[in-house]
Amino acid sequence: MVREIDELREAAIGAINTASDLKSLEELRVLYAGRRSRLREILSGIGQLSAEERPVVGQAAGKAQREIDSALDKRQLALQDLAEQADALDVTLPGRRGHRGRKHPLTAMTDELVDVLRSMGFAVADGPEVDDEFHNFDALNTPADHPARDEHDTFYLDDGHLLRTHTSTVQIRVMENQPPPVRVISQGRCYRKETVDATHHMVFHQIEGLYVDEGVSLAELKGTLTTLGRQVMGDQTEIRFRPHFFPFTEPSVEFDFSCSICSGDGHAGGGRCRVCKGTGWIEIGGAGMVDPNVFRSVGYDAEKYTGFAFGFGIERVAMIRYGIDDIRLFFESDLRFTRQFGG
Repeated sequence: MVREIDELREAAIGAINTASDLKSLEELRVLYAGRRSRLREILSGIGQLSAEERPVVGQAAGKAQREIDSALDKRQLALQDLAEQADALDVTLPGRRGHRGRKHPLTAMTDELVDVLRSMGFAVADGPEVDDEFHNFDALNTPADHPARDEHDTFYLDDGHLLRTHTSTVQIRVMENQPPPVRVISQGRCYRKETVDATHHMVFHQIEGLYVDEGVSLAELKGTLTTLGRQVMGDQTEIRFRPHFFPFTEPSVEFDFSCSICSGDGHAGGGRCRVCKGTGWIEIGGAGMVDPNVFRSVGYDAEKYTGFAFGFGIERVAMIRYGIDDIRLFFESDLRFTRQFGG
């Protein structure tokens, strides 16, 4: 009888471990551990055995029952886990779309400005953000006593280098290595020791343009900026020049675009336009004809060549375009902000 119990135990455990679902497992439970199973018959008949057989058969039957019950419990847990996984993954459902990234608003604005200027024949040039005083100041006709060279306005490094305060350094490097004609734009990060507030930041982005050739005039500068303004701000955009001073241009101007919010009349939404403050104009940046001293610093013939340069902050244009009133939002890496822009 002990041999029968061992064979019964092995057959039961083998069938239980290969059960494919909970229904089949329940059928095996009734067959091998139910009240009418062969094992229960053996256990109920132990009392009728002789005194010598009773402990041997009882021990073998008890062991078989424990192992069969254990196998049933383990297989039940395994099949339940499989059933839960099957419920969690419905292979008939359509796949989930992956999250698509978007350009940062400054990146999108930069790309748009670069595309417009490249369509007018400007090439893109790049240069280091850590530069020296010659390329950042001396070559741009900015003398040693100029306020911009003060430590309170510029980030100086221990080795005498500095973080560039504008992308004009790239224009100097291009002219050092390329004879006229030159038509380039440079864009990228700049650094100044500004007190951070809603309209100022110690880190900002500039885009600058330079055109040098024989006979370049202020009229061509105005035509270039007018075309740029209409491409970026709208077809009705007008431009105006206001006299100004920059050490690297002569004459120098600041240029404004007519307000695209109020169409230049200073009124929007039943009151004074909040963007142009009722003036009808928005200040954009600075420009002018390249000072002859700049040409001399890079070895150009200042009697033969003329040129114009212009530059402005990319944040400035992006704030106008998107209606953003705090420059700090560009640098906080808040996805709730950046996801509103770009495609």
